[in-house]
Amino acid sequence: MNVCVIGGSGFIGSNLIDVIAHHHTVTNVDKQLPENTISNVNHIIADVRNYELLKTAIPDNTEIIVLLAAEHRDDVSPTALYYEVNVEGTHNVLKVMAEKNIEHIIFTSSVSVYGLNKNNPDELSSTAPFNHYGKSKLEAEKVLRRWFDNDRNGKSLIIIRPTVTFGVGNKGNVYNLLKQIATGNFLMVGRGRNRKSMAYVENVAGFISHCLDLKLKGYHLFNYIDKPDLSTKELVKIAEQALGKKLPPLRIPYFIGYLGGLALDSISKITKKKFSISAVRVKKFCATTQFSSVTIQTTNYAPKKSLAEGLSITIKSIANNNS
Repeated sequence: MNVCVIGGSGFIGSNLIDVIAHHHTVTNVDKQLPENTISNVNHIIADVRNYELLKTAIPDNTEIIVLLAAEHRDDVSPTALYYEVNVEGTHNVLKVMAEKNIEHIIFTSSVSVYGLNKNNPDELSSTAPFNHYGKSKLEAEKVLRRWFDNDRNGKSLIIIRPTVTFGVGNKGNVYNLLKQIATGNFLMVGRGRNRKSMAYVENVAGFISHCLDLKLKGYHLFNYIDKPDLSTKELVKIAEQALGKKLPPLRIPYFIGYLGGLALDSISKITKKKFSISAVRVKKFCATTQFSSVTIQTTNYAPKKSLAEGLSITIKSIANNNS
């Protein structure tokens, strides 16, 4: 199959291409080249915000597009970038698809569309995103649904909402948390009892590849989570097992941590320096973020790694890089 991955140089994208390049013809369209290129993959530089470049970059013989490109960090400025990339970029992709008669797309959204502290929402649950990333992802989903509903004949739309995704080489929020735990610099805000859904990047990439192989028709929506959901205390225990040592974390009350995040936000605005701790990150860290993954079971997908295995691999990699 001729697959065009848009945003294939990123964290999930590079892992996905590693999987699918062996049995599909793959083109990667991204605003930058990946750190490690694969010889049989065509890499083309283009930004989803630039329609003309995007039209040139996407091959005419593309059979399906995997749209991964997104602004996703907590500290993107200006916030308009979330909507320019995540929403207008989706419009541009669909416009090119219409011109080139491409009728199949897989889109990675996010469980952030549900909002915080929800009771294990599934794909039928209401949405209430609390930040611009979640809001822009939900808006992009609506754009895609309108495209699909306008003329469903022959089309397929698969929307995947991964939970927070981690793995070797990623420098996101989970990486920072695992690094702090692994290096003994972890400060637990709150009691550490709140549970979080997580996903190992190789498993997320594997599920996207699984969807390509299934050649699903019509509209499908999946949460992606590697169960079971873990509390912060349980994360620390897994890190201790992986490293073979005791890691007693320091603890502070939530309100002190949140006030500290607000203070660092103020300093960041004045100095233009970014900090690993912010009010939003403290709020997210202490929130319960659990999501249902029952729908995925209908596809018979079996991840290659358990959540504990993925965490152990990542923690050991972090520890080795900091030794």
